[in-house]
Amino acid sequence: MSAISQVSISRPVLAGVMSVLLILFGIVGYTFLGTREYPVTDSPIVMVTTVYPGASADIIASQVTKPLEEAIAEANGIRSVSSTSREQVSIITVEFELNADLEAAANDVRDKVSKSRQQLPTDIEPTIVEKAGPADFLVFLTVQSKTKTLEDVTDFVNINIKERLQSIPGVRLVDSYAGRKRAMRLRMDPVKLASYGLTPTDIQTALQRENVDLPSGRIEGENTEVTLRTQGRLVTEDDFNNMILRESDGAIVRFKDVGQAVMSSQNERTAMIVYNGKTADYGVGTGVSPQRGANSLAIVDEFKKRFEEIKKTAPKEYEIALGKDFTVPVRNSLSEVEETLLLAFALVSLIIFVFLRDWRSTLIPLLAIPVSIVSAFFIMYIADFSINVLTLLGLVLAIGLVVDDAIIVLENIYSKVEEGMSPIQAAREGSNEIYFAVISTTITLVAVFLPILFLGGLTGRLFKEFAIVVAGSVTVSAFVALTLTPMMSAYLLKSGTSHNWLYKKTEPWFIAMNNAYARSLTAFMKVRWLGIVLLLVSFGVAFWLAPKLPSELAPLEDRSMVGLAVMAPEGTSYESMEQSMKEIGNFVSDSIPDLNEERTYTAVAAAGGTLTQPVNGGFQWIFLKEPKDRKSGLTQQQIFMKLVGASQKFRNVLIIPIQLPTIGGYGNTQPVQYVVQAPDLKALIDIMPKLMGEVSGNKKLVFADADFKINRPEISISIDRQRAAQLGISTQAIGQTLQLALSSRRYGYFIHNDRQYEVIGQLDREDRSAPYDLKSLYLKSGSGQMVSLDNLTKQNEGISPPAIYRYNQSYSATISATPAAGVSLGEAIQELDKITSKELPKGFSTALAGQSRDYSESSSSLIFAFIFAIVLIYLVLAAQFESLVDPFIILLTVPMALTGALLSLWFTAQTVNIFSQIGIIMLIGLITKNGILIVEFANQSKESGTSTFEAAKIAAVSRFRPILMTTLAMIFGTLPIALSLGTASGSRQSLGIVVVGGLIFAGVLTLYVIPSIYSYLSRPHKKRKDDGNVAVEEEALLHTH
Repeated sequence: MSAISQVSISRPVLAGVMSVLLILFGIVGYTFLGTREYPVTDSPIVMVTTVYPGASADIIASQVTKPLEEAIAEANGIRSVSSTSREQVSIITVEFELNADLEAAANDVRDKVSKSRQQLPTDIEPTIVEKAGPADFLVFLTVQSKTKTLEDVTDFVNINIKERLQSIPGVRLVDSYAGRKRAMRLRMDPVKLASYGLTPTDIQTALQRENVDLPSGRIEGENTEVTLRTQGRLVTEDDFNNMILRESDGAIVRFKDVGQAVMSSQNERTAMIVYNGKTADYGVGTGVSPQRGANSLAIVDEFKKRFEEIKKTAPKEYEIALGKDFTVPVRNSLSEVEETLLLAFALVSLIIFVFLRDWRSTLIPLLAIPVSIVSAFFIMYIADFSINVLTLLGLVLAIGLVVDDAIIVLENIYSKVEEGMSPIQAAREGSNEIYFAVISTTITLVAVFLPILFLGGLTGRLFKEFAIVVAGSVTVSAFVALTLTPMMSAYLLKSGTSHNWLYKKTEPWFIAMNNAYARSLTAFMKVRWLGIVLLLVSFGVAFWLAPKLPSELAPLEDRSMVGLAVMAPEGTSYESMEQSMKEIGNFVSDSIPDLNEERTYTAVAAAGGTLTQPVNGGFQWIFLKEPKDRKSGLTQQQIFMKLVGASQKFRNVLIIPIQLPTIGGYGNTQPVQYVVQAPDLKALIDIMPKLMGEVSGNKKLVFADADFKINRPEISISIDRQRAAQLGISTQAIGQTLQLALSSRRYGYFIHNDRQYEVIGQLDREDRSAPYDLKSLYLKSGSGQMVSLDNLTKQNEGISPPAIYRYNQSYSATISATPAAGVSLGEAIQELDKITSKELPKGFSTALAGQSRDYSESSSSLIFAFIFAIVLIYLVLAAQFESLVDPFIILLTVPMALTGALLSLWFTAQTVNIFSQIGIIMLIGLITKNGILIVEFANQSKESGTSTFEAAKIAAVSRFRPILMTTLAMIFGTLPIALSLGTASGSRQSLGIVVVGGLIFAGVLTLYVIPSIYSYLSRPHKKRKDDGNVAVEEEALLHTH
């Protein structure tokens, strides 16, 4: 006896109030929800940066990076540790598990770094440990000026823009790239230095001595007190040029006697060029990165308000423009899903009306939709979720699901009204008869999503919200089906056999359809062994087809953006690289149609944000108009392929076209990221040329490249220690002289406009343009005589790695590549597995990174979820049916659904991806509902004395119409997703195709195969104690004949 249904029928106001309360709670929860594209999938990352002035990459790796890695590895919850050791700098990226607390993780790393300090060189700069959020900008602006220098523009950005944007709630970082921060450069002439008996060390010492600003006490009177301050700071170019270096016998040597102080920039080798129609000007970009989990759309909305304020108040000399809003695709995607939600509601409503053909009857199950869907927002609020593509997608799919239970209950009540019962009596008996099937199907559907909650990594984080939203909506719908639906049926349905004209016109067609199914089922049951054959064929097709389908993490969406990563050979000068990037920028500006705002952006050695690059690196942003606004009609993929073909035109650089992935923050990398780990550095150096030869020759991979290279021209300087010692010159003095003369070393600081900037010393460019220029450097001997560096050292030319990489404390090289046209990410990774298994000797290992790692982990996680879901459903059904055989019969619907899903992917040329895999898991719950209805009603029929064979037929025919109605409601509710109605919906299309294809294929076969298998396997049942006296209509077959 379903007590809750009986109470709802007896107390209709109570039933209505409960549903209204659910809606009210949902509305309140909705107002507190944030909005973003996908759930938070960014791993907590902590960056550890250490600067060691003048040190080479190998010294950085051995003396700085390795000791720090060993200490950091002891922190808890680490997922991976990767490091880059370049000239003068060590960067360690510590990635933690997704559920780790970022603040606690950063504190743990700081503690480990602090304890390892004594193992590091004494002259390194303080190690910086900082929390890193999402790597990509949400939005950026550009600032240009035709009258101001780049240093002025950078100052304007730092003072007037960054500080105003940093206070936006949810912003983690406001960073400039290609900016040239002001600095005072002391350009020294080595010949003049030597003629005055000075060295670069003397210049640094003089600066530290002369550039001071110290408190000097106070003067105390009887009634007043005055503080004294010694103003010794050097501020202007003249101050630095007149800085006294030495005084001897009245002769003063000033800095202008040995060089020139120039107000310039800290980094002179970076630039961003903005191409605007026919003009190209230098500028500075400023981007905003969000905190982990922040509301991206709210951040950009506030950014645009402040952007307009900045434009209004900025001096006329500065041109400020919005570079790119990266949330436009996010808004489009969310908008499309919202439209899909409304369309799904309309289609489901249409299906229900077609079957019921009466507005009263149609209204009853339709009310389950707003109650279930709106109340889901309260569930989202309680669980701290957001409104995103996946939660909205869950609601779209839930529309077809939440009406199922109401339809099943209504149909059972309606059939009893048709037989002459009063609506109230029919509501009582119909709901009582069907409640067990409603509870069983609901628990089964919820059980399908339970395994997803246990998944870790990207998959678990992505689909946890999706699963809970769908499961929560279905649970509420079951409550509505057992409360509101019986109540409304009791008071809205009309008694008797009076029907409207539409019902009378169409009912003969429905009766004919029922009769046709009954006849076909009777014929099939005569050769019921065909059910076993169909099952075996389904198993075989699924087993054969599964490995043949291409696989990837997620299909690409048209996000109106393509990037070009550009690398020139090591040793390429900044000027040469800048010229190459200008040529590429001109080509893009002239050849690529539909550029957004007719602009394109070129960055050379862009320093800032996540785009820090060596001097031989560049990046080209190509922002396109939205698909609906493109006059050329070209898609992002077509433009990408055009750039792939054009990349071969530029022979002096390597150009790699890149598209933004749908999921994950790997916007500046290729899809394939394959890490080779070596036992030591020498072994890595020996194997990489041969390995890359094999990789580059593979036709399934394009733009193959490795980050680890041995191609940087290097001059190693060997010291004649004996001669140096005889002259009283230490090795440290030689190294320090070279550092201060050549490495843009910071000598100190100065104040300009109340802000602190660096003072950088270095030989003038023309005095350090070739190796023989080192001969002009002099050191001071112990006796005070000037000694040429050439007399103490020898130069040896060679090559070295520009950077040394480590992954999880092993020396590593990461192979990057893009799958060739027609090749999936899964196939590309398999090719690299084959190559490395053949080429790598013992002691080497491999790992995946970036998109490739996410793809691999998601595939294995979802296979686990699929198996776990089947086992869980079997156990749940076994407990509900008090049988081990009935759940087995019901789960035989799964291979048929799987076959339909895989065939639909194959016929539509879709891939197996994270969306289609979730669709397959959903199918388990959806298709088993049909099996539950047939088996439950067959069991009830058997309990009244019907044979197993006849009970199978009676149950299938009596449940034919509700099964058909609920299946079509789910199909039409999912159809907008399958049809990909929108430019951003392509990635989700495979989910809709899987559900629609699986339901159509398995829905038809279930109606025949399940009755036939039931007739073979079902055993006699005991009556459940809570069933009461259930009267099953064995006249169902007679009614349809």
